[in-house]
Amino acid sequence: MKASDVRDLTPDQLQDELLKLKKTQFNLRFQGASGQLEKVHQMRQVRRDIARIKTIQRQRSAEPASKS
Repeated sequence: MKASDVRDLTPDQLQDELLKLKKTQFNLRFQGASGQLEKVHQMRQVRRDIARIKTIQRQRSAEPASKS
């Protein structure tokens, strides 16, 4: 997921996507612990997508404060 794609989402869509990614991360962690994880790179990708969404949410929450 690219940052430009994330910026196009509404706050509700961002929250839904974040929740979905956290569930995916949880499942990947269990797969890794039990030795069933085949695509190891997925963990890194999901972790970065979560960080990307949180960063954009933080930026949006700071925008109104700086415009006043």
